[in-house]
Amino acid sequence: MASKIDFLFDISVDCVIFGFDFVCQELKILVIEQKEKDRPIKVQFALPGDLIQSDESLDDAAERVLKELTNLEGIYMKQFHSFGAPDRVKGLKDQDWLRSFRANPDARVITVSYYSLVKIEDFDLKPSSFAGKVMWIDIKKVPNLAFDHNLILNTALETLRDGLVNQNLGFELLPEKFTLGQIQQLYEVVLNKKLDKRNFRKKLLANEIVIPLNEKQKGVLHKPAQLFSANSN
Repeated sequence: MASKIDFLFDISVDCVIFGFDFVCQELKILVIEQKEKDRPIKVQFALPGDLIQSDESLDDAAERVLKELTNLEGIYMKQFHSFGAPDRVKGLKDQDWLRSFRANPDARVITVSYYSLVKIEDFDLKPSSFAGKVMWIDIKKVPNLAFDHNLILNTALETLRDGLVNQNLGFELLPEKFTLGQIQQLYEVVLNKKLDKRNFRKKLLANEIVIPLNEKQKGVLHKPAQLFSANSN
């Protein structure tokens, strides 16, 4: 008869928060800097995340994590994938931090991941808990993150790209009123490819994805462009 083996594991949530910077034309993600505690540890960045508490649902845990670590609250989030590789938190780069902050640093951790799309200018970021800093960084300049967070981020990005193409996902990244040029800019940056201007706009209008408004841009140095809004129907 096989001997019984104790199996210890924790469950966490990790959040990928996307924002779009129209000035710099960059898709950005929100990261925290893992804060030092009792002894110096190598500084590295991570996605906002934490272990769930015994009395929390997954959704409640995700909301708490964002509030505690970044001061974000009241934003829409959607589960997109779970990650449970046995060695996902066993890397040497993560051991000092785990031993500094976790009661069971050697426990296996299975994480449920969420993504969200937000307007960067709508939020005032303030780090707390074990986050030393919280900041937006360009998706193209993401460093080597803690644990398997680069894998989580890449999976979230593919989810966003698929949603952008097949579900018109992404309007949460746009202003309430936007130009066709702005939405094309968003698509090109997220999909990382150039789009034919005429065909792109024709598809948007023919499929009634956007609604033309009787308004134009104000305060611009170039010829004001017509404004549109997302069709929520």
